[in-house]
Amino acid sequence: MRVAPRAAGRRRAGLWVAWAALLPLSSHAQADPAKADHIVFATNWKAQAAHGGFYQARADGTYARFGLDVTIRQGGPQVNNRPLLPAGRIDFLMTGNLLHSFDNLKNGVPTIAVAAIFQKDPQALIAHPGQGYERFESLKDAPVVLVAKDAQFTWWQWLKATQGFRDEQLRPYNFNLGPFLANSRAVQQGYAIAEPIYVQRQGGFEPVVHLLADHGFDTYSTLIETRTDTVRNRPDLVQRFVDASILGWYRYLYGDRGSANAAMLRDNPEMGEAELEASVALMRSQGIVDSADALRLGIGAMDPARVRHFFQSMVTAGLYRAGEMDPTQAASMQFVNKGLGLDLKRRLQAGGYRTGRR
Repeated sequence: MRVAPRAAGRRRAGLWVAWAALLPLSSHAQADPAKADHIVFATNWKAQAAHGGFYQARADGTYARFGLDVTIRQGGPQVNNRPLLPAGRIDFLMTGNLLHSFDNLKNGVPTIAVAAIFQKDPQALIAHPGQGYERFESLKDAPVVLVAKDAQFTWWQWLKATQGFRDEQLRPYNFNLGPFLANSRAVQQGYAIAEPIYVQRQGGFEPVVHLLADHGFDTYSTLIETRTDTVRNRPDLVQRFVDASILGWYRYLYGDRGSANAAMLRDNPEMGEAELEASVALMRSQGIVDSADALRLGIGAMDPARVRHFFQSMVTAGLYRAGEMDPTQAASMQFVNKGLGLDLKRRLQAGGYRTGRR
């Protein structure tokens, strides 16, 4: 039977990906570096465990085996990589959550999400223990809630519309733990895989942590975005980058992540290996990456029904108008939901890795 060229290409790509996923990390059977596609992938902050799978794929040669020469460009407090994607100065972007994708769609920016590495957004509210904040519902009665300015116009609006929070509670959070540590009745925003570590280090106690994702804020997070013309004209490149990144994330979470940690420490010397390891432990215990649909469809999984549901939640919060766009156009399911890496995960877990080193 004659196979259509496009279908044949997809079949060849699928067979090649399956073969590459099985290669041992020590294998030298990789693409010719001289013929590799050079791409630039930008993150949204300085190197940290939340970027670990991407660094892993570069450090252990996974990107190279998929014919990719990847440069990782860090973000940071004075660095905004988002405009570089539509401008064509980078090829892929790690973006925070679906709100960024919705905004691009609304404003006609020609980008699209092609994978969701985090099934749960790590955004959280943290509180002091023993103050009556062990239940999420009690947080709406806190006298002070410290929230950064950008969040006041996004998920804070959702908290008010759906959870009973009030602007009277609101105080500015300037990414300084001092005001929170000094006021035992205060509640503060935090990244669930970072701030609890800092609170324990600086305050000497383990905070109460409530993931917004566990209470209805069901956006995907740490999405991979690219330009719509790249998806249209170079789908094989997108597939290879997504697949290699997925495998990198499995190896980072469940394998030997020592080389990835070393690379991140070189890029961000302010980080320590103990902090990276503590953050990985939180990612795993909270199901940030490997939970929900990812358990059966693989890391990176996305569901259009969930995208629509989150958009409707944001309509309720007043961030968008009902019917002003089709939110599923902000994300493509073409490159995910294929179960890639599930066998690798089982092999890594059977291999007995416990930390970054064997």
